[in-house]
Amino acid sequence: MAYVTTTDGVEIFFKDWGPKDAQPVMFHHGWPLSSDDWDAQMLFFLANGHRVVAHDRRGHGRSSQVDTGHDMDHYAADAAAVVEHLDLRNTVHIGHSTGGGEVARYVAKFGEPQGRVAKAVLVSAVPPLMVQTEANPGGIPIAVFDGFRKALADNRAGFFLDVASGPFYGFNRPHETPSEGVIRNWWRQGMMGSALAHYEGIKAFSETDQTADLKAITVPTLVMQGDDDQIVPYAEAALRQIELLANGTLKIYEGFSHGMLTTQADVINPDLLAFIRG
Repeated sequence: MAYVTTTDGVEIFFKDWGPKDAQPVMFHHGWPLSSDDWDAQMLFFLANGHRVVAHDRRGHGRSSQVDTGHDMDHYAADAAAVVEHLDLRNTVHIGHSTGGGEVARYVAKFGEPQGRVAKAVLVSAVPPLMVQTEANPGGIPIAVFDGFRKALADNRAGFFLDVASGPFYGFNRPHETPSEGVIRNWWRQGMMGSALAHYEGIKAFSETDQTADLKAITVPTLVMQGDDDQIVPYAEAALRQIELLANGTLKIYEGFSHGMLTTQADVINPDLLAFIRG
């Protein structure tokens, strides 16, 4: 398996498939998952002639289960380590949920300054800020995230099963038919990672203000989100992202859930490809 070692000694697992002279598309996964969550997209873009790259965030999947660096700055630096190790250029970076925050920080801090980024995509992404504050009154109360932390510490396996079988994919909606395979795969990915990384990652995805990151991005950026996202409310995410981005395009999907990349891949993948090639 392929790994890169970061400057602080963390081994980051990555996948690198396809022709090395093709335009790279790099995927950044959500909490608490791994690069495996991009299977449907990686196979699709590989079949369409792209080089596809994805990595497991520190503490997640097959990467080192370290006790430090579970914050957006380290997430972005770890992504940069993979990019620089592979010398990726003219790359499209696609991030889902927490991975969207990682993309925003990476592009603003590393990708654009280094001239390595062609385009970016934020899918059901957490920026600019999830938690409710005086300056962000429409955010989610901190008590909700405290509840996540308690549920994870009390019974991580049960909590992850509840998330996957309920709000993440909208399987708690009466019109949806739950997929046992999708639920088990989400749970499998989550339980591969470190409880500590997942616990501390809640602060990273909920309390990191990324307003400045979004304002700093100048490359064409596609913002995608479902209006039935029960994890990251779209009015405080996608609709605010598009206001802050200098060169953004917005697509809102009626009735789609937070996990639409999996459950509606047949719709999302062609839209991603059209944006990349447009």
